[in-house]
Amino acid sequence: MEKAIKKWWPLFVLPTLLAFIIGFIIPFVEGVYLAFCQFTTVRDATFTGLGNFARALSDSTFTHAFWYNCAFVVVSTLTINIGGLAVALILTKAIRGTNAFRTVFFMPNLIGGIVLGYIWQILLNCALALLEQPLLKLDATAGFWGLVILMAWQQIGYMMIIYIAGLQSIPETLLEAAEIDGATPWQSFWKVKLPNLMPSITICLFLTITNSFKLFDQNMALTAGDPAHQSELLAYNIYYTFYGRSGPQWRGIGQAKAVIFCLIVVAISLIQLRATRKKEVQQ
Repeated sequence: MEKAIKKWWPLFVLPTLLAFIIGFIIPFVEGVYLAFCQFTTVRDATFTGLGNFARALSDSTFTHAFWYNCAFVVVSTLTINIGGLAVALILTKAIRGTNAFRTVFFMPNLIGGIVLGYIWQILLNCALALLEQPLLKLDATAGFWGLVILMAWQQIGYMMIIYIAGLQSIPETLLEAAEIDGATPWQSFWKVKLPNLMPSITICLFLTITNSFKLFDQNMALTAGDPAHQSELLAYNIYYTFYGRSGPQWRGIGQAKAVIFCLIVVAISLIQLRATRKKEVQQ
């Protein structure tokens, strides 16, 4: 039986491989090619070289979205991971109702991005109505913090699950040895728990960084880039360039922005993975 499986394994791999090639590789390669073209549809693309990239980088809305998105990534990553770890530490203690609390914290992650954006638009507008300052009439700073709150509310529960799994995998003998040596709870956290949580931290940082860069649905539903594109994140800026501006030149510029965006996210993610995995090796 084992020999037969080894002999025919390509047949089992082939359907998934074909789906991956057709659904990802071919569209990705074609998308990269279209970034060098001016087009209205895929079939009428005209190669124009690096012009789209030059126009994309000179677009002030794109550069603003980049720095706005970078600030959002830093704040949301810190907020979500610190919040998720704090909740995980509390819910791994011997207290009643921990399973119910875990379910409640995780549930926002099950809500779709568009729905979540509109829910928080209503909630924030109701809260700010007391100040007679609806969210959509405020500046980009209000939109920024609205997105941070929304993202934290959705993602903290998901990261909590990963951190709980990491905390439960720490050998009890290490914690008992630290307690016998007279370590305080704070010292036990820094010297024992945190170093052993590095695999979980690697995963959570990767997820929060990539999710914060790719955020689109919530940005569109909550602020739609208002006022005057000042609260646009990169994904929404690319969408608006491609679909919201008239003229065939903008399709190619939007595609060039998408390629630049992909390279930025891949580079930052690889740097983060390399940095945090080094910490894992040292443990």
